[in-house]
Amino acid sequence: MPLASAASDLSDLRDYALDWALVDVETSGLVPRRDRVLSVAVVTLGPDGRQTGEFSTLLDPGCDPGPVHVHGLTAERLHGAPVFEQVAERVGALLEGRVLVAHNAQFDYDFLAHEFARAGLRLPVARRLCTLALNRRVDPPTDDLRLGTLAAHYGVRQVKAHDALDDTRVLAGVLRASLREAAQLDLPLPLVACPPRQDPRFAPLPPKTPCAFRNPGRLAPGGPLVQGMKVAVTGETRTARADLVLRGVAAGLNMMTSVSRHTSALVTNEPAAGSGKARRARAEGVPVIDESAFLRLLGDVRPGISHEGAAAPDRVPTPRPVSAPEPVSAAEPVSAPEPVSAPEPVSAAEPVMAPVPATAPSPGPPAVPTPREPEPGEAAAGPASGRKRSAKPRGPLSGRRVLVLGGTHPDAVAARTRVVELGGAAAVNLSAGVTDVVVLDGGHADRRLPRITSLLLPTHDAAWLVAPVVTEAPGAKGRRAAAHVLPRGGVVDLPLPTRRERAHRWTVTASWAQQTACEIDVVAFVLDEDEQVSFDEDFVFYGAPENPGGTVRLLSDGPTEQTVSVDLATLPSSARKVVVAAAIDGSPAFGDVGALHIASGPGTSAAALAQATLDAATTERTMLLAEIYRRGQSWRLRAVGQGYDHGLGALARSYGVDVSD
Repeated sequence: MPLASAASDLSDLRDYALDWALVDVETSGLVPRRDRVLSVAVVTLGPDGRQTGEFSTLLDPGCDPGPVHVHGLTAERLHGAPVFEQVAERVGALLEGRVLVAHNAQFDYDFLAHEFARAGLRLPVARRLCTLALNRRVDPPTDDLRLGTLAAHYGVRQVKAHDALDDTRVLAGVLRASLREAAQLDLPLPLVACPPRQDPRFAPLPPKTPCAFRNPGRLAPGGPLVQGMKVAVTGETRTARADLVLRGVAAGLNMMTSVSRHTSALVTNEPAAGSGKARRARAEGVPVIDESAFLRLLGDVRPGISHEGAAAPDRVPTPRPVSAPEPVSAAEPVSAPEPVSAPEPVSAAEPVMAPVPATAPSPGPPAVPTPREPEPGEAAAGPASGRKRSAKPRGPLSGRRVLVLGGTHPDAVAARTRVVELGGAAAVNLSAGVTDVVVLDGGHADRRLPRITSLLLPTHDAAWLVAPVVTEAPGAKGRRAAAHVLPRGGVVDLPLPTRRERAHRWTVTASWAQQTACEIDVVAFVLDEDEQVSFDEDFVFYGAPENPGGTVRLLSDGPTEQTVSVDLATLPSSARKVVVAAAIDGSPAFGDVGALHIASGPGTSAAALAQATLDAATTERTMLLAEIYRRGQSWRLRAVGQGYDHGLGALARSYGVDVSD
């Protein structure tokens, strides 16, 4: 693929002729509801790509400026600068009627939304475009997708990184070049609708403290409470419910909002009541005590075992069959059946998992992938040392990215599975990284085929996958090394951060083919050793895109892509796993959507370490995509690909989230 020009004139790109407002902010921290904007810059471009306006200013945030070593903005430098309220109307005038553009646009948008709300004004932005998400779609041959790296690739001069005005000018050049690359590929722009987000509360959400102790099990008849026990309360109580919960938390108990098979005891004065919690407790055999007994037992809670004092067990969870969820009550929802556990992960020295074709949903647990003996000299990617061992190519398609067009769903699944067996990566969208295209029956009607032909990409029929002979496509020289390809059930160790790295934030990005039949929501659950959330706020989704501690965040990067970002360094010791899942909003199933692609790497702009293409079956409406989990002192990523017919509410309840229909 030839390099795109950074020239200003985009008048020939009529499909991308929009009014743009390019934005960059420097901030005192990373949490928009708590931290403040220190400087803001806006550059406006017309539909032809030429600059039409520019504004920048430092701001007095009224707080500590935060990481001065990053942005260089000391309190002395900011003293005497205007406060945001004084420039809000001018900034708003530049944004009005334009598409907001930024690199990692949700970050800049969220900070501006909060600053405008503090000023009592509406943020006049209806749509935004993230150049990071756009370049993930383009997939240029760069080592990463940081703004400076893309600027060097596209020939855009960068003078001073982390200076808001210079970053915005650089962003303008990157946007122009990225739009030209997108036009060559005929890519739809990943525009994100921006509904009003005038949050009336700006104090940080109080970080909810997970229970410091491991669950010792159920309350024994006549026995004491032990720190770490999971206790739920239901029905009317003489003591205020909030007070009971606070007293339990102070004693070291894990006070829950729902009942599951992991619950140690249920507190209720009406054990025969028909509440959902009481019914579930009876069904699961959970001990039930009344309020008086609970208060008496609180006077002598026995010491528990802390999470930090004991490593998580390396255990194989007992698979449970998928079945229809029980009827639920709006007031007291009943948890859905527990999700089927994926196969136990393998270590770097253990065999690499072979791919397993997606199958139709069955009442039993999923098939366990068959181990494949590693080839001589082969190693798993990303050992815990933080260095990636060089691995011997796994097959003739190693390093190739193959897009499959057409075919029935089973035929397309089989073709993509074969690509992975041959060592390649299965693509779901056309990008500059695609090296080959397989055209199955009906694929010649795909709207992307004329563009593929004009790009001179090699096209093949299904027979090519029996014994592929590869040829280099134009522009293949200089392409970066492909991320490690994981089959379904495959595992990779996540590298430990180097001394230079101040954070250890890991991302899982899910993408799918452009379609309009339904919307897909990516969600995340932070789970303890019992595969349950510690509190409801550890369920991260569109309506609550960040958990209280800010350790897990959801980034909406476009209609075909969403990212979950996890700060591994600050996850509490009680968190043993983060599950990333996807759910269909509406009646269609994942069989109507087709394959989902996941890519995972250290940060939103870094190159992906691992990737996997997960083929849904037919009727599933929720799907577990990936797990990031502790293994001793290190972390691992597993590609799951397990689907369920029930909806997101039932999945959330199975992880202990109190969800009302």
